Amino acid sequence: MSDTERSLPVVRRISYAAGHFLNDLCASMWFTYLLVFYHSVLGFQNTNAGVLLLVGQIADGVCTPLIGYESDRTPGCGNYGKRKTWHLVGTLSVVVSFAFIFNQCLGCDSLTPQWASLVYFVPFIVIFQFGWAATQISHLSLIPELVTCEHAKVELTAYRYSFTVIANITVYAVAYLLFHLQAGGDDPLSDELGPIDIPVFRNLALIVLGIGALFSVFFHVGTTERRPGYEGEAGDEEGRRRKRLEEEEEEAEGERRPLLSRSEPSTPLLQWKCWLKQASFYQVALLYMCTRLIVNLSQTYISMYLINTLQLPKKFIATIPLVMYVSGFLSSFIMKPLSKLIGKCLTYFVGLLLIMAFSYWVLLEAEMGQQVYGAAVLLGAGSATILVISLAMTAELIADQTQSGAFVYGAMSFTDKLANGAAVMIIQALHPCHTVGCCPACVWFYHYVMVVVTGGVAVVAALALCCILIWPIKIRLRNTATGVN
Repeated sequence: MSDTERSLPVVRRISYAAGHFLNDLCASMWFTYLLVFYHSVLGFQNTNAGVLLLVGQIADGVCTPLIGYESDRTPGCGNYGKRKTWHLVGTLSVVVSFAFIFNQCLGCDSLTPQWASLVYFVPFIVIFQFGWAATQISHLSLIPELVTCEHAKVELTAYRYSFTVIANITVYAVAYLLFHLQAGGDDPLSDELGPIDIPVFRNLALIVLGIGALFSVFFHVGTTERRPGYEGEAGDEEGRRRKRLEEEEEEAEGERRPLLSRSEPSTPLLQWKCWLKQASFYQVALLYMCTRLIVNLSQTYISMYLINTLQLPKKFIATIPLVMYVSGFLSSFIMKPLSKLIGKCLTYFVGLLLIMAFSYWVLLEAEMGQQVYGAAVLLGAGSATILVISLAMTAELIADQTQSGAFVYGAMSFTDKLANGAAVMIIQALHPCHTVGCCPACVWFYHYVMVVVTGGVAVVAALALCCILIWPIKIRLRNTATGVN
């Protein structure tokens, strides 16, 4: 059976990919602008800004595996499907909470203590992270249920990441336009971030929510979740196509089956606790965690690096991330043919080489100037490559164990959320300045932060990749399916 026959129709692939667009828009603002907004715009201390991001990561990390477990065991709302039901709950939670995060505390002024503002923002951040996790896990869990072919899974993941890149491009393009419209002509402070930029971030959040909500509606209308026992009757063309393909595969398998068949037991269904006994589960989790550390931390600190280390105007916190994600978008189109040609592991290694090249460039060039655009291309293409392939490896690990797929995705996300939150808190605690303004010491601080979070973590990811090359991803059964030791 060809890959084309096994893949979803183009419209279904696009509608599926659109389902994470709201999450991607919000995540782009969260990781790129959260520290900038609370530290440079609202004037929070470094540690307080880090606490808010840490609270969000902990909330996301705790909610993700719990939502994954519940998503696997709950039937969903009527005939709507359990994955799409959780997706809808998550979308509504994000919509009602996100706008409050990127706005000034209601009723607060310059005399309001920072601890009071922290208490105000925490509930909105927790609700947002719950909704974000519910949407992410339910959306990822649909991949092994919609397609079975490995290359089709990579293709669907690439479509998903292409929309992620489009979402990031949208955020940075809108941010650039808002900064451009807000520019104050000859005012020397117009290129510096401050309280005057609060309306810019508030309007950006509202625009993000409006666009993302429209794409979420498109996902729910255009994506059909396959329900248990669904045979594709009642005139459903997609269901009939699935059934016809299954019958053809069974017929072809019957022609290849020997007359005297060996009584091999079918692969048992793994429950959530059985995954904890699989070595491949931890291999993929380590690789995914390293991938997310590189992608999220570089996205979080690139703005601080541009403003404080390279001392560029504030419009660069929109243009440089935009260049990163354009290069990532272009590289996403070669993911499927490249992974099919050299394999997923070598494709991931190619992405790591691009990340390491960026790190080495930043280390050698203290004052990049316009060269930062070239470095951004390397970081964007490398980040796109390792993220798509790590997600494809997770789908390969799940394979046909879709009944517990949400738990696996939830556990992977749990490791990356806690690691990201802890890493940000450590970096913020080590920051040499404790004021809104940047002292001379923080110029070199952000320089080395960008080197360590890309090159240093890439080395750890390379070691994790070597483990997968030595011990390939595979479910090794040792009476784990029934929980027997």
